[in-house]
Amino acid sequence: MKSTLDGQRVAILGGSSGIGLATALAARDGGAEVTVVSRKPQAQPGIATHAADLSDPGAVEAFFREIGEIDHLVYTAGEPLALMTIADLDRDRARNFFGLRYFGVLDAVGAARVTTSITLTTGIAKDRPGPGWAVAASICGAVEALTKALAVELAPIRVNAVSPGVVRSPLWGPDAEQLYSDVGRTVPLQRVGEVEEIAHAYLYLMTQPWATGTILTVDGGTVLA
Repeated sequence: MKSTLDGQRVAILGGSSGIGLATALAARDGGAEVTVVSRKPQAQPGIATHAADLSDPGAVEAFFREIGEIDHLVYTAGEPLALMTIADLDRDRARNFFGLRYFGVLDAVGAARVTTSITLTTGIAKDRPGPGWAVAASICGAVEALTKALAVELAPIRVNAVSPGVVRSPLWGPDAEQLYSDVGRTVPLQRVGEVEEIAHAYLYLMTQPWATGTILTVDGGTVLA
């Protein structure tokens, strides 16, 4: 990837672990100048870090004012999504999920000075929701619609999104091995994904000059099962 990311500036919001961190490391290895923004960013060789509450519009605006112009914005921020049935719906918690995963995107896009591309994060819950997934599926659907709308509004800046399936990640907590095993048995590729595999999708969308409004699904074939 050096020929396409070499020397370019990439800001990754939510890159302290999981998919975001894997994408930051991959972009760094591809020659990019990478800055990771999260509440508690982890120090990584060759990656700049910035601590900020991404649910605070003022903090997001201050970060982008400080960093100046960037080539690529990647938004992977999100806390674990708890399953909630309609009967047991916690409205405050649901609003908080939307606050970070949807309105956080709006804050970032509005504040960032991006010259080339924006890559967001959705998920296959919108395609194959199960019981208790109403909030998660709604957020994924909203981000997908937002991706396409922004691709039109912000052109010629390219706006795309990655839609992962279940991935081995801290997002699912420390006791997720049974989940990985159960999901893996139902997926055509017979396993869950790894964060490094999903990072390839983000790099592809950052460096593919003819892609905008694209939702790139990387799920091992889950939506086909």
